[in-house]
Formats: sequence, C-alpha cells, structure tokens
Amino acid sequence: MEFDKLVVGFLVDEVVGGFFISVPPGHIACVYDRGRGVLKKVWGPGLHLKIPFWQIAKLFNAQIIEYTIAEHFDAANKEALGDVAIKTTTKDGHHIQIEASILFRIDKSNAPELWENIGENFVSKVVRPISRSRVSAVFASLSLDQIKNARTQIEELLKVELNKHFQEKGLACEGVLLSEVKLLRESDQHDVIYERDPNAPQAN
Repeated sequence: MEFDKLVVGFLVDEVVGGFFISVPPGHIACVYDRGRGVLKKVWGPGLHLKIPFWQIAKLFNAQIIEYTIAEHFDAANKEALGDVAIKTTTKDGHHIQIEASILFRIDKSNAPELWENIGENFVSKVVRPISRSRVSAVFASLSLDQIKNARTQIEELLKVELNKHFQEKGLACEGVLLSEVKLLRESDQHDVIYERDPNAPQAN
C-alpha cells in the first residue's frame, strides 16, 4: 500500500477557483492560513469555504490503515506502509522473528498538530520506529512458553503499548494482528510458533 493512500496533499486553489475545500467521504482536511499558521479546526466530508490564495488545505485519510510487517516487505520507500520482519530475543534467550499487521488511523482531533509538528512523513518518523521498538520490547519481556500460549493477550498488549506512544503523536492504534512468529535456529529449519490466520480481519 502506497503512502498516498494515507495523506493526499493538494493546493485547494486549483479546485473550484480556490474558494472551496472538497472533502470526500473517509477523509478530513486541515488548513494552513498564511497569517495564523495551521488552524485548529478540522473539516469533515463535504464542501467548505476558504479564503483563496491565502489558505492551503491538505487532505488526510481518516480510515483505518494497515501497516504490514513481513519478511519480504520492500522498505525502499521510507514512507511505505510497512516494514521488514522484526527479529528479537525472548526473555529466556530464544531468537525469534515476528510478522504482523498493525491497524492504525489518524486521530481526527489531533490532525492539525500532527501536520504542524511532524509533517507528512510520520510513517518514517513515528509509525515505523515506534512499532519496531515496542514489538521488540514486548516479545523480549516474554518467555517462549508465554509466547506460544498467549497469542490473543500479546496482541492486546501490543495495542496498549503502541497507543501509549501513538496517541501523543496524533495517531491511534486500532489493533495488532500477529501473522507469523518463527523460532530461529542456526540451520535454515525454523519452527513456526504462529501462522497467519486466513480469517483475520483486514483493513479497507
């Protein structure tokens, strides 16, 4: 999934003579005013008036977005919605590799602060580093037996941990789905602890 699915930037001056902000369903808009900076108000779906040439709007996708952590993910684009698999060591010294999906969205009320303080590149600045750090830390605090027997509880714990750091940045984690966890061995024969659930819900 490309980054432009999450943030769609445009100069509203190019639309309807610059007098309107057209916000489609599932999106919100923030406005930069040349005199007052980024305005605190958030515009929902619909057609809204603005001051032409003086105000610039940016659309944000307010829907739930899936961020994929997978072994063969192509992370060449820093703003791509995903990352390569995370490797860490359990509390009792076992090396594991984790693949997962993180479902998150922009906190509508904090979208202006997100745009003003972090900008558009919040995947590389917020989502990826926090996700890698917290996922690794949670699994490192557990033994292999705990990991084998507490998949649902671990998913909930990851959601709580991510929200502790996401919320102050203007994001919200809606859930974490563990796709696959492997026990890594020196040989190429790795043991699968979790496998992908074909019935797991997917983000739109």
